[in-house]
Amino acid sequence: MRTPDITELRCFEAALRTGSISAAGRELGVTQQAVSARLRGLERLIGVPLLERSPAGVSPTPGGDAVLAWAREVLAAAARLDEGISSLAGQPDRALTVGASQTVAAHLLPTWLLELRRAQLAAGSAPSEIALRTGNSTEIVAAVRAGELDLGFIESPAPPHGLGSAQVGRDRMVVAVAPDHEWSGRASVPLADLARVQLVAREVGSGTRAAFEAAVSEALGIEPLAPALTLATEAAVRSAVAQCVAPAVLSELTVRDDAQLGRIVALPIGPEPLERPFTAVWRGSRRDLTGVRRQLVALAGRHRHTEAPG
Repeated sequence: MRTPDITELRCFEAALRTGSISAAGRELGVTQQAVSARLRGLERLIGVPLLERSPAGVSPTPGGDAVLAWAREVLAAAARLDEGISSLAGQPDRALTVGASQTVAAHLLPTWLLELRRAQLAAGSAPSEIALRTGNSTEIVAAVRAGELDLGFIESPAPPHGLGSAQVGRDRMVVAVAPDHEWSGRASVPLADLARVQLVAREVGSGTRAAFEAAVSEALGIEPLAPALTLATEAAVRSAVAQCVAPAVLSELTVRDDAQLGRIVALPIGPEPLERPFTAVWRGSRRDLTGVRRQLVALAGRHRHTEAPG
């Protein structure tokens, strides 16, 4: 019996991880029919049914569960082989595609990448070629799952299921208001007050929005009011705050410059500080984090960030 090839295993793993043959096809960049053909071929090769198919999607049979565990080991080993081959004879790692949510991309990632370059040059290695991509946390996770990104950095309140992850820091959230807003003279703003007003917020999928909504749900057992205005970038949210549209809950990193210029006022959230993690994510498990990806995550972890707003 021949050994299943990598393409068959990738189709199989993607179908069960996403729960759908069509979703697996989209992730792998092939048609649904191509994935179905690969899965049927894999079942014929092994000689037992691996998938339960239904209108709701696909799920593993008992035999499929066993093969899935073995397949993931093979795919992880193949990824390590790919990185190892590229590093032979002092060659730099292959081009690395890194994605980051907006706060990380704008305020943290440039420093991490500069330190990575310096460390590689100091070690006598050629700097890695790195391509950057920005999105909200949900978009970055989806791109990592799809294999479009080698490594992602997100700011969601909890790590995503089914990916390797490592917390590299923490971030404190603050309330941003216009200088003439009624709250601007307060020492802090209770979380309960924030839950009762309509705020300017990021879009669904943003780690900033998710962190606030999760904190309200966990601490107060309620859902916050729907936003007064939903915007796709931190810069747009800050601009709306400065124009006194409504307050916003943002990272202290994103409001610092505007606060120093007097365009907005940054206030602590009470009674307890509201913090969220910065998390690195990748496909596979912790042992699959190798090469330059591991080096970059280690550098990021040395810059753990949590400061009280000034």
